[in-house]
Amino acid sequence: MRIRVAAGVVSGAVVLSALGFPVGAQAAERRGAATGLSSFASAAVQPRDSLGNTKFSHAVINGGKDIVLGTTGTKSVTVTFTATDPSGVALTEAFLWQGTDSSTTDGITGGLGTDDDPDCTETATQGTYTCKAVFNIHPATDMKDNGVAGTWKLFLGAWDLYANASYNDDVATAAIKKASTLTADATPEPVKKGKTIAVTGKLARANWSTGKFAGYVSQPVKLQFRKKGSSTYTTLKTVKTNSTGVLKTTTKATVDGYYRYVFAGTATTAAATAPGDFVDVR
Repeated sequence: MRIRVAAGVVSGAVVLSALGFPVGAQAAERRGAATGLSSFASAAVQPRDSLGNTKFSHAVINGGKDIVLGTTGTKSVTVTFTATDPSGVALTEAFLWQGTDSSTTDGITGGLGTDDDPDCTETATQGTYTCKAVFNIHPATDMKDNGVAGTWKLFLGAWDLYANASYNDDVATAAIKKASTLTADATPEPVKKGKTIAVTGKLARANWSTGKFAGYVSQPVKLQFRKKGSSTYTTLKTVKTNSTGVLKTTTKATVDGYYRYVFAGTATTAAATAPGDFVDVR
């Protein structure tokens, strides 16, 4: 069954208000998420990372994949988890946060809330609920600080049917990364067999502070080649981007095939692969 607050039990909104926890908290730059996190956690006794009878498990953020954000649009991120409490679960809350201490706003460097409370359904096992939360992230307004790229934690809170609160501020982790773009252009084309070709390109990544993509400096990028008719790329060399993110190197052309650049990514920036550029060798 869908979670509902039983008659005679304090409503979720009242409980949230009493704890200073925002209903439908909004995202990072609006401060509501950080305030809600600290209000919830600071109301509890030590240890700060977990409290209460409700247990959270099987949490999966974004299908287990990195959360990659550009500079515009909306990224919807689904989080699934299981909440278990012998006294039942009336309401749950979910936050993604970054920092060292969820019980103080100073200890939170980033916070993202959901527009709506997680949707939870009781399973065949009494007191066990499967839940889904959706985070709608707007990089243009929610990710203004480039420094928040990296590892984020999942904070889950719940109230049982008797309005007792529980929480765990580190149920699971996920990486929020900046989107990147990569190009490759091999010239001249066509080229005589054994002659040198130049392969240029550019690696850029999202800059959340400016709302634009900018060259990614001093990053190692692999130059790869795939022979025509083959499905396998081979790495020829590693090239570093210059002060504007530009790549340029040379290699000898021996057979027809495709040249591309591949960036492995970092802890804060997503990987990228340039489309293969075909060179006809004559």
